[in-house]
Amino acid sequence: MRSSPPAPRTDRLAPAYYTAVRVPPDVVALASVPDTLAPGSPAKVGVLDLAFEVRDGRTELVERYQKSPLQIMRPLWIDPAMPGMSHVYLMATGGGIAQADRYRTDFRCGPGTQVHLTTQAATKVFRMEHDFASQRVHLTAGEGSYVEYLPDPLILFKDSRFYQNTEVTVAPGATVVLGDTLTAGRLARGERHDYRVLATDLRFTRPDGTLLAVDTVRLTPGGPGGGVVGPGVFAGYDHVASVFVVTDRAPATEVADTLHTALAGSGVLFGVSTLPRECGAWVRFLDDSPVAVAAAHDALRHAVHRLLTGHPAPDLRKP
Repeated sequence: MRSSPPAPRTDRLAPAYYTAVRVPPDVVALASVPDTLAPGSPAKVGVLDLAFEVRDGRTELVERYQKSPLQIMRPLWIDPAMPGMSHVYLMATGGGIAQADRYRTDFRCGPGTQVHLTTQAATKVFRMEHDFASQRVHLTAGEGSYVEYLPDPLILFKDSRFYQNTEVTVAPGATVVLGDTLTAGRLARGERHDYRVLATDLRFTRPDGTLLAVDTVRLTPGGPGGGVVGPGVFAGYDHVASVFVVTDRAPATEVADTLHTALAGSGVLFGVSTLPRECGAWVRFLDDSPVAVAAAHDALRHAVHRLLTGHPAPDLRKP
């Protein structure tokens, strides 16, 4: 099995490494100097860089760089049907994302690797009075790899400001299953779309730069354009989630049919479509119940995992 190339030597603590680029205007407009710790301060920069390779038939974590508040538990091998698949839980020691935080995470999954990435709990974006927070995510899936990146929901507190840029590079023959869930706020406290701004950019490309798919989200509840609760956005619901499957292990139409079947009868509002270039399929679904959304997400994971690996997905352990 060929090894993935080593990570280029770089200064992970240099602002150019962890600072988001092409930040949307609605977010940039909120940039300011906080009266607390400024961007770039030791406690405000979180970095996580992980590399995986196949060693003796098992996917192993071969490189790790972590800087608090980002860290991981040791990998687990918990799937009896796919004993070589590495399961990694991502954690943040600060309890949530605060103003002026700058995070970057890199996941380099080499040829033939099998990796499941998830978070220990929901990601909370705290209230902010100054500046904004950002996160850069880079995921690379080598030839023949099978990678699941399925973090728990993102919860936006009142007056939070957050931008996330996710770049996914999928080699021919590789599979990436990526999901996300967005909650309208701390609903039990009556916070519903009280955040200031949320912006996300998601891009799937081939190693040569060929663009496969793009998903862009811009939510500014108090701004022009009629808010975020109408058709095409939250449609009056409290939770919206998506799952993207980029693969050539099965035809795009078969992947789309599998997604549709997994949610049929679930009660959630959903829509399914194939992705451009027939590189896979995706689904977006909405509901008021976090339990229903989590169950739908899990049903999709199980269905896609069985379709593309031929094995049932294991029950995940949340430490």
